[in-house]
Amino acid sequence: TSRSSVPRCKPGTNCSSSHGSISRQLSPLSVTEDSSAPILELQSRGSSGVCGHRVERQNRSGDDGKQTHPENSSQRNRLKARCLACTAVLLKAVWGLLIILSVSSSWVGTTQIVKITYKNFYCPFFMTWFSTNWNIMFFPVYYSGHLATAQVKQSPMKKFRECSRIFGEDGLTLKLFLKRTAPFSILWTLTNYLYLLALKKLTATDVSALFCCNKAFVFLLSWIVLKDRFMGVRIVAAIMAITGIVMMAYADNFHADSIIGVAFAVGSASTSALYKVLFKMFLGSANFGEAAHFVSTLGFFNLIFISFTPVILYFTKVEHWSSFAALPWGCLCGMAGLWLAFNILVNVGVVLTYPILISIGTVLSVPGNAAVDLLKQEVIFNVVRLAATIIICLGFLLMLLPEEWDEITLRFINSLKEKKSEEHMEDMTDPSVHLRSRSRANGTVSIPLA
Repeated sequence: TSRSSVPRCKPGTNCSSSHGSISRQLSPLSVTEDSSAPILELQSRGSSGVCGHRVERQNRSGDDGKQTHPENSSQRNRLKARCLACTAVLLKAVWGLLIILSVSSSWVGTTQIVKITYKNFYCPFFMTWFSTNWNIMFFPVYYSGHLATAQVKQSPMKKFRECSRIFGEDGLTLKLFLKRTAPFSILWTLTNYLYLLALKKLTATDVSALFCCNKAFVFLLSWIVLKDRFMGVRIVAAIMAITGIVMMAYADNFHADSIIGVAFAVGSASTSALYKVLFKMFLGSANFGEAAHFVSTLGFFNLIFISFTPVILYFTKVEHWSSFAALPWGCLCGMAGLWLAFNILVNVGVVLTYPILISIGTVLSVPGNAAVDLLKQEVIFNVVRLAATIIICLGFLLMLLPEEWDEITLRFINSLKEKKSEEHMEDMTDPSVHLRSRSRANGTVSIPLA
């Protein structure tokens, strides 16, 4: 319509007819109200009805925004919490992977360096004593980490007294030093000494596989001494470990060296299990600082009270060498350093990641040593030896199952069943939805009665 065809109202007169004509002319646009609202506003800005609808719609949208704002903030907080939890789990898994690789590689490196050292120098007790003395550096390494990471830094003596609470409320006294440290130091020395003796008789793969039986011995001793919960799956794992030991001895047709080497390796695993059970009985659980303090104390005890043993063995020519310059210091320091790194990683890994991953890193040393032995062509795997190694490793992995593994398994199976039933119900309801949408597409829409 042209501008002249639109009637104008004079002030003070009634313009209802003109407004009615305008509304009748614009009535086709009101069919689609949401899309035509801006057009109506532009064409009849002076109309109070349309503006009123606009203001009312804006007020409603503002009220809805006020109501949904707390819900949006709560959803954002939940998302942030989930993201932080996922990030923490991811970081823990990454640390766990690094710890697994570090633990297995340090243990494989220690075992292989011992085998290399034996070619020119065979003094297993001196090597055990020398490597145990390096435990003194455990607490200084821990304190260096404390200075680098802690926000509130403590003096060395204050941190030493704080970590010495593992011995009791009074801290470390001379009586407790002799009473608590002596048996653990003897067990520590026996474990390492028997392990080194076994490496002279057997290959690195066999000794590392037999040493994994210590998990089964820990369970048996804890069940007998500490009255821990009985678990049938761990009894099966212990039987598998014993079967693997017998098969390992049979792999060389019960040769004398083979039987002696198996006995040394099993003895090392037994003393290691006894050490762990006694530690749990008398000292309980310990954090990273207390463990560092205790291992350094073992190193001091070894340096003070066990140093006379290698001297006696030297003068009796049981373990004799020509001069100190002839000692393979590079191999000895490498072995002691990797052994110390292994002990540090085991204790650090419990803090940074899941303890089960440390055990997995230990059992991965078996295939690691097997790969190195195959490259060096020092071992020929027959069927019996390979089966014994696999059985021992499977028994070790069964020992890692938690105490509530059966309940966790049942919950997981039930959750899977519930998910399948929900998916089945969704599949049953999907055809009705498709039929409804098809009827709407055909134009048969049901109109509710007013």
